[in-house]
Order: sequence, then structure tokens, then C-alpha cells
Amino acid sequence: MVEPEMAFYDIDDLTALEEEFIKYCVRWALDHCADDLQFLNNMIDKGLIERLKSVVDTDFVRLPYTEGIRILEEAIKNGHKFEFPVFWGADLASEHERYLVEEHFKKPVIMIDYPKEIKAFYMKQNDDGKTVQGTDVLFPQIGEIIGGSVREESYDKLLASINERNIPMKDMWWYLDTRRYGTCPHAGFGLGFERLMLFVTGMANIRDVIPFPRTPKTAEF
Repeated sequence: MVEPEMAFYDIDDLTALEEEFIKYCVRWALDHCADDLQFLNNMIDKGLIERLKSVVDTDFVRLPYTEGIRILEEAIKNGHKFEFPVFWGADLASEHERYLVEEHFKKPVIMIDYPKEIKAFYMKQNDDGKTVQGTDVLFPQIGEIIGGSVREESYDKLLASINERNIPMKDMWWYLDTRRYGTCPHAGFGLGFERLMLFVTGMANIRDVIPFPRTPKTAEF
């Protein structure tokens, strides 16, 4: 995962960069790898180029987690079947994410404001005390392709979150020291590189786009 720490102040800044960043990557592939993409479009996925262009040309949806759950529950009432249960507080499965992207909105979705219990201790809490400023960028056929959050800059709040989750302090002292003497509001996100390659190439299995193939009994390090 490529995960920079950036000097953002709120989740709007973070989601704007996530959208701009992923669009830049897809646009670069369209501009510089046209022959390769045309080959993949002809041989692997007939809708590949059209799907790539649609991502570049559309505005991503900003969707609070709570609203996403409401949409999924409404889909169940209308007869849609999911393998995994849907309820507020659940960590959404790929089938839920893809329903929102591919069937409901029909465009990429940036989900925000997740329940704090299902996200990392360092994510900044919202004023409601129940949700955090986390984000997931959800793509068609892929599900989550980027995950990120605004980070908690307050030493005291970070310490309280660590204690609340019973995380051993012997593992966290160094992280607390990054806040002990002050810091600035900041955020970060990670792009799943192989997931990006899977989306751009139209391949069906992520194993086919891993740059360093792994085979049994070859993990020397």
C-alpha cells in the first residue's frame, strides 16, 4: 500500500485528493497505454475502455456509512439477496460495496464516517462520538481500492482510544511520541496497487497482476 501522510484539515480535503489521484492514474493509462488497453479490451474485457473512461469523466459519490446501510437494507426489503448480513456496525463485504457502486449509484463511491469500532484506533472521531473520519474508495468490479482517514492529532484522545481498545502500551509508546510534543492536523490514504492494476487491465483474478509472483517454497526472506 502506498500510504502518504498529508497536511489536510478535514475529510473533504482527503476525499478530493483520493478522487483526483485515482483519476490521474486511470487517465495516464488511457493516454499512454492506448494500444495495450485496446488489446485487453479486445481479448479480455469488451467493456474495459468504456469503464475506464467513465471513471475519469464522472464525479464520485460521497456516501456516509449510515446512508449506505440504509440503502442496503432497503435493497433487502425489495428482494435483493446478500450472502452476508447488513446492519449498522457491520464491516461491509465486497458484495455490499459492489452493489452500491455497480447497481445503485452506477459510479465510484467514497464511503465516509464509519463506526469507530470497525476502524483503526488512530482515526479521528466525529463529534457524534460514534463514527470516525475514515474513507474507502469503492470501484466497480473491485470493491475497495483506496482506504484512508483523517488521523487523530491529539495525544490525550489517542491515548484514550488505545486504552479503550486494550492495546498493549509496549506496542504503542512510539506512536504516542509522534503526538507527545505536538503535531498538525493531517490525513493519509493507501492505494491497493494490485487492485488498481486489476481494474485498469480488466483481468479477472488479482493473482494475474501481482508484479512478483509467489510460488510454494520460494519465500527465502
